[in-house]
Amino acid sequence: MIVKRADFITSMKDYGDYATRGCPEVAFAGKSNVGKSSMINKLTNRGKLARTSATPGKTRLINVYQINGEINFIDLPGYGFAKVSKEEKLSWGRMMQNYFATTRDLCHVFHLVDIRHEPSAEDREMNLFLRQADIPFTVVATKADKISRGARLKHIAPICRALAVQPWQVLVFSSEDGTGRDELLERIEAVCTEEQEPSAEE
Repeated sequence: MIVKRADFITSMKDYGDYATRGCPEVAFAGKSNVGKSSMINKLTNRGKLARTSATPGKTRLINVYQINGEINFIDLPGYGFAKVSKEEKLSWGRMMQNYFATTRDLCHVFHLVDIRHEPSAEDREMNLFLRQADIPFTVVATKADKISRGARLKHIAPICRALAVQPWQVLVFSSEDGTGRDELLERIEAVCTEEQEPSAEE
C-alpha cells in the first residue's frame, strides 16, 4: 500500500459516530510509550500527524486517522502506565472495551510490544483478550533500531513464548529507520481487503 494521503479525523473518549465511520479499520494497541503514535507517523510519512511525547501516556483518547480516504487507523490509549491514578487507568480500559464492543468495522489489531523487553502482564492480558474475542491480530515488535539485526531473533523468542506466536508471525518495526514499514503497510492492505491473510492465531 502506498500512502498518498493521511488525515486526522477526531479524538473521542467514547467510540461512536464520526465523519469517516464505515470504512475498514485497523487498530493499534500497546503499552504506553511503546510507539503507537510514532508508528502511525512513520507509516504515513507525516512526522506530526499523531502527537508523540517522551512522557508515557500521551494518547489518552481514541484517535482516528484516515488513510487514502479509505482506511481508518484507530490509535487506542496506551495501557500499563504506572504514573497515573487508578481511576484514569480504569477509564482507559473502559475506552478500549467500549471500542471493541461497539465497532463493526474492525479488520485487524496490531498489538505493539517493545522488542527490548519481555511482554508485561498487561501485554499478556491484551493478547488473551484478542484471542478470546476472536479478533485477528498481528504482534509488532517496535524499537527494532535499538537492537542489532543479529540479536533480534534472541529478543523475539521471549515475546513468542509469552504471546503464543511464532517468530515468523512477529513483525519487526522501527519508526526511526523504517524497518518493517513496507511489510506493515502490505499487511494493512491485505487485512482490509477480501483476500485476507491468516491471522496470528492460525
